[in-house]
Amino acid sequence: MRFLVTGADGQLASEFIKSFNYSHHHVVALNRGQLDISNIDAVSKTFLHYRPDVVLNCAAYNLVDKAEEDFNAAFKTNAIGVKNLASACKKNNALLVHYSTDYVFDGTKEKFYVEDDKPNPINKYGESKLSGERFLTEEIDNFLLFRVSWVFGEGRQNFLHKLSEWAKQSKVLKIVCDQISIPTYTEDVVKITMLAIEKGLKGIYHLTSSGYAARYEVAKYFMEKLGWDGLVLPVSSNYFPTPARRPCFSAMSNDKISKALGINMPDWKYGIDRFIKKARGK
Repeated sequence: MRFLVTGADGQLASEFIKSFNYSHHHVVALNRGQLDISNIDAVSKTFLHYRPDVVLNCAAYNLVDKAEEDFNAAFKTNAIGVKNLASACKKNNALLVHYSTDYVFDGTKEKFYVEDDKPNPINKYGESKLSGERFLTEEIDNFLLFRVSWVFGEGRQNFLHKLSEWAKQSKVLKIVCDQISIPTYTEDVVKITMLAIEKGLKGIYHLTSSGYAARYEVAKYFMEKLGWDGLVLPVSSNYFPTPARRPCFSAMSNDKISKALGINMPDWKYGIDRFIKKARGK
C-alpha cells in the first residue's frame, strides 16, 4: 500500500517512519514545511501527486497552554487540517487514520472513559481536537480515529524528556499528583495502528496502555528506573498554575480495541521499561 505520513518531524511520525523500514509498503513522510495540512490547495496537490491509499495524520498542534492564547493556530491544524485531509481522502477513496486526545474529556467521570462517552473539553487545545474529530466524522466514513494519552517516545515534546531535563537542573522535582491518565509508548501506538489497518477496522477507538497513573507516579517510576538519586515530591496542580486547565482523571479504557484485535495492551510501566532499555542501547 501507499502511505502518506503527515507531521514527519514529530515523535509519533518518526516512530512510524522507523517501522516502515522493515515493511514493503511505499511511504512518503512530509513535515509541515513540505505539507501544511491547513492549506487545502497544498493537500489537494499532495494527493494528486502521491495518491496515497492510507494517510497517517501525525500532524498536530499540541502546545496545550499556548493554545489558550492562540486558539486560531491550534484550530487550523487540529480541526481545519483534519477536515482538509478527510475531504481529500474521500475524493481519493483513501483511509484516514487520525489521532485525538484524552483532553476531549473533562475528567469528572471518575471511571475509565469509553468511546461512547460524551466529550466535554475544559481547555482550548481539547476544543480544537474535538472540532477535528467532528469534522472527520462528518466528512468521511473510511476512517480510524484513535484517542491517545500522554504519548511518549523519542523526541522532546513529551513528559519523560522534560523530566530528564529538569533532573539535570535540580535534585528535587515537584510533580503534580492530581492529574491522572495513561502514559502510552509510541511503539505501541504504531503497532496497534498497523494491526487495525490490516484487520480493516473503522471508527473510533481509545488506544492507550493498560493501567493508569498520576503525573507524580509516572515521574517517580521513571526517575527510579533511571537510577536518579534525587527526590520526586507530589504537589497539587495549584502549585503550578497554568493557562490551560487539565482534566483530573482522563484515563480511557482500551477494552474496545483490545477485543477488536484479540490482544492485551501492555501496562504503562512496561512501556517505560522498554523505552529506557532502547535509549540505553544506543
